[in-house]
Amino acid sequence: MQQKDKGEYSFSTCWNIKRHQVGEAMIREIAELGFRRVELNYNVTKEMLRSIEPMIERGEIGISSVHNTFPHVADPDYGTDSELLGFEDETKRQKAIQLLVGSAEYAHRYGAEAVVVHPGEVPIPEEISKELGQLYNDEGRDSSKYRRKWEEFMERRQELSSGYVQQIIHSLDEVCNQAAAKGLNVQFGIETRSRPQQIPTLAEAKTIIEALHGAPVGIWYDTGHAIMMDRLGLYDSVGEMQGLMDEIVGVHIHETLGLSDHWCPYVHSKDMSFYDAYLPMIRRARVKVYELKSACTPEEIHQSHELLMKKMDGAREGI
Repeated sequence: MQQKDKGEYSFSTCWNIKRHQVGEAMIREIAELGFRRVELNYNVTKEMLRSIEPMIERGEIGISSVHNTFPHVADPDYGTDSELLGFEDETKRQKAIQLLVGSAEYAHRYGAEAVVVHPGEVPIPEEISKELGQLYNDEGRDSSKYRRKWEEFMERRQELSSGYVQQIIHSLDEVCNQAAAKGLNVQFGIETRSRPQQIPTLAEAKTIIEALHGAPVGIWYDTGHAIMMDRLGLYDSVGEMQGLMDEIVGVHIHETLGLSDHWCPYVHSKDMSFYDAYLPMIRRARVKVYELKSACTPEEIHQSHELLMKKMDGAREGI
């Protein structure tokens, strides 16, 4: 049954992509939720696009954004968790640049406003961030074991991060120049990430955006990821955003349970006030996208959206 139109809000294909092999069926399932726009995520394949593109051309669905690397690239070197635009290897860095320009070409062709970008990461073994997560869950952030491990991690991260941030700035500058030369009318949103070794922190995002002043680069504020990084101690997900509010390209809307993300805001946490702190970011974003996991049911999605809309309306009215 077709649900109430959800207006400007978009919905990511990450919710149902594993249930579908045919792109059209995947998009129709999202449209039945009441969304007129979708974000095509990085697991969408060229094969899926064969049945999605006619829907776009007929105006049956709008595309708000695409998520680099798009369409799907099987090579993990250019997946979501890699150095990507920060590669020191020039051949790999140039390939990452061309893949991002390619994502922007698709976005422009589909009338999307933005490309979601995972810029890169500091090459610290993933096992270390997993150990931090385990310590957080078992011992708590204030435990001596966690604090000691976190301090060791941050010392290593800070020692290495600035070089990768500068490489990312260099790469994004090349991307923007190539996009401008091709006449691509899209924004690039560098996304807040879900692992502490990944770039950017909010301070790093500010550095990158300021270095590229005048370029179509801003922050893609993933609320759930930011909450997780706040809980681990990487940054203040609300306070540090005050200097970036004018730079928000888009948001991913989802909440976390501890360090588990992509849950429906308010509904799964049962907390009717915590997520309120992130409403200003959602309001300021040009592109607003729900990025939910497959465990979220249609009923929960509708309930969460209704709660969010009431909260947004109440905030506008000063309640």
